[in-house]
Amino acid sequence: MLQRLVVSLLSRSVSFSALSLAPPLFFHSGVSATGVVSAMQKTLLEPADYPFELAVKDGVQYDPAYPGTAVQRLSSVLKRVKELPSLDGPWNDVRRHLLAAGGLKEDQSTSHAFNDDNHCDLTTMVDSVSFNDNSNGAVAMISRGNRLGPHISRASLQEHGPGGSWSTCTNGAHLTPPSDVAHVQFSSRVAFKLVWVPPEFTQFVLVDDEGKLLKHGTPTGNLPHPRSRQGNYELVRGGKYASVADRIAAGELPSTMQQGAIEASKICDNALSTNKTLLVGAAL
Repeated sequence: MLQRLVVSLLSRSVSFSALSLAPPLFFHSGVSATGVVSAMQKTLLEPADYPFELAVKDGVQYDPAYPGTAVQRLSSVLKRVKELPSLDGPWNDVRRHLLAAGGLKEDQSTSHAFNDDNHCDLTTMVDSVSFNDNSNGAVAMISRGNRLGPHISRASLQEHGPGGSWSTCTNGAHLTPPSDVAHVQFSSRVAFKLVWVPPEFTQFVLVDDEGKLLKHGTPTGNLPHPRSRQGNYELVRGGKYASVADRIAAGELPSTMQQGAIEASKICDNALSTNKTLLVGAAL
């Protein structure tokens, strides 16, 4: 039966990578066809794990709106962000937590991450798009090259799942739909954006791809330059990613929000309840 399954799959030009299975599962005499299917199903995310629409092709989940997203990796980042300790401590420690939760090593190549106005998006992208560049100039105000692939490969922590992570540029995020590096160059959602809160810019929020609150922090110590923190807010001002910061600045939300991020599910408008997983056969 297993041999017939393999022949059937090959006749449909289904690759090992498309099935997200290691080849030994197919050829080990002790593994049944039922076991293969079971292994496939265990890799699938549940709706509660991924707060956006998912589709499935040949056993592989992807995001139909932004197919460059590494969906399992994004899910892992969201889980780790939720589990982060207080983000009110020394900035160097806070930044270290953000890098680790986002699936990035702390090294020279990531020294700019969250330390300036622009590199404040944590993006998780599939390997097939990680070497995309900006040669068409689709993302304004950045290099026409912007070849990040080698840096993504070297700096990404593999325990977060397939694909890679990078702190991509925020500029263009004030538009609808967003026209930043994540959404345009990589056709990927962001796992989170860091946005500094006006008018003092001494506290920040992490918001998800829809601009909903994930976490809040008031770090201490050697913060990024004041101009960088203000510039970061200006890059998202007027768009959905500034919404939570604006509500804090207007006094509509408490300025201290670390206790479960004010029950983030309320701020998120019960987004998880609207998740859908579609079974489709269309190409990515």
